[in-house]
Amino acid sequence: MRRSLLSFTALALLLGACQQDVVVNTPTTPPSEGFVRNVETPAPTSTNTVDAVPARDMRVDSSARPLWLRQRIQNILATRKRNPVIRIVRYQYEDQTVYYESAPCCDQQSTVYDTKGKVLCHPEGGITGKGDGQCANFDKRKTNELLVWQDPR
Repeated sequence: MRRSLLSFTALALLLGACQQDVVVNTPTTPPSEGFVRNVETPAPTSTNTVDAVPARDMRVDSSARPLWLRQRIQNILATRKRNPVIRIVRYQYEDQTVYYESAPCCDQQSTVYDTKGKVLCHPEGGITGKGDGQCANFDKRKTNELLVWQDPR
């Protein structure tokens, strides 16, 4: 009995280790009727729901991007697509213009840059979800949200 329990535990660990980078997609083709197999399960949506962050209507920043930001975007595009997608948003914070880059996943930290590309802080993410603590008031004090870039892939 003990040997089978150990084998089961080893198998569970192995299977867990193999499930990295799993992507789950919601079907986007609705059935011909409103419900699936005559049960009270609603039909799938007609839009893809792989992006864990719901899309919001944001004003778009159409001004020229600084060189460091264009290079940062190229570096992001050189890696695989992340889920949720990476977004760069411009804000006013502490009387200055800043650029916020969303975290690519999980316990990673988001980043706030000044206009010269210097990292100011990490407002959220990490093990605690609270970032590095250098700008704990970022979410409450940011204003004038403008979407600068979103990964189009």
